[in-house]
Amino acid sequence: MKFLQRLVRLSLPIAASTALLAAPTYAAPTVTTYAGNTTVSLSQALLSALASLHVTASREFPAQLSGSTAKFPIPNGQIDLADAHGEITHSGGLNLIAGSTTVTLSDFVIDTTGSQPVLTGLVLANGSVVGRLPLFNLALTQAPQVHNFGFSGTLRIAGVDLTLTATAAGALNQAFNVTAFSAGIPIGTASVDAFTYNPTQIWW
Repeated sequence: MKFLQRLVRLSLPIAASTALLAAPTYAAPTVTTYAGNTTVSLSQALLSALASLHVTASREFPAQLSGSTAKFPIPNGQIDLADAHGEITHSGGLNLIAGSTTVTLSDFVIDTTGSQPVLTGLVLANGSVVGRLPLFNLALTQAPQVHNFGFSGTLRIAGVDLTLTATAAGALNQAFNVTAFSAGIPIGTASVDAFTYNPTQIWW
C-alpha cells in the first residue's frame, strides 16, 4: 500500500518490507482515529540515566505506568492512507521528578506531516508551560498493518524506536540543571494500536 510505503520511507529502511507491500484494493481515504493506545517499553538506557540523576517517573492521568511500560490513550487523530500524512494525538503523559523540580511531558502527538516523523509533547516545568516541543524522533523497525473495512478499520504500528531530540535534551538539561541528556538517547520502543473510521462513509 502507498500508506505502508510512505511510513517505511519516512523511517528506517527495512530490507524485507517490500515483500509486505501489496497493491491497494480500495481508494485510500483519510481516516479518523477515535480510540486505542500507544504503548511504550522504556529503554534500560533511559531508566539508568534517570536513576543516576535521582529522577523518578510517574504517570500523568489518564496515562498508565507500570514498571518500564507506559500506555497513552488515543482520543483522536487523522491519517491519510494514501501518503501517511497526519497526526495521532494522545491523552496523559509522564512526570519526571527530582527534588523540588517536576517536568511534565504530556498530550503527545505523533506527527508524520514533515520529512522526519516526530512525537511532540506539551512540556511544563513546575506547572509553568514551556511550550510544545519535538520530543522524540521516530523510526520504524517493521511494516505497519492497516485493515480497512469501509466505514471502520484498525491501524497497528509496532516496533517504533524512539530517540530523544536535541530540543528535548536541551529542555531537560535546563530544567534539572544537568548536562546528562543528549540527542539520540534511546527512549524505548512504541506500538500504536488505533481504531479508525472513514468520515465520508458515515451512514447517518
